[in-house]
Amino acid sequence: MSSATTEPGDANAATRDIADVAAVEVITTAAVHLMSAAAVKCGLADDADARDHLDLDEARKLITALAALVTASAPDIGNQHARSLRDGLRSLQLAFREASVIPDAPGEGPGEKYTGSVV
Repeated sequence: MSSATTEPGDANAATRDIADVAAVEVITTAAVHLMSAAAVKCGLADDADARDHLDLDEARKLITALAALVTASAPDIGNQHARSLRDGLRSLQLAFREASVIPDAPGEGPGEKYTGSVV
């Protein structure tokens, strides 16, 4: 939805559309977007220029936001959804550690204040 050219009718339609989406779907969609962005920033993009996208400062922010979202929402979205999000989060935390030239101390990596140490 573009901000400058949105007609009032379009905004009403978007509101009705989002009203039909379950909270678990909104949460998991947001988590998947954070995961995808973090993966790219960790240099895990699926293209020849993947290493050109490496930006660990940005990855740290995205992984921390993902960890907070997953941790806070896990009781409400159910174990099936939370488990797969936790698995993806852990994979990103490990990829970050692998990509980092100067390793964080245990418990100090991205998102580890929410998830505990990832080794």
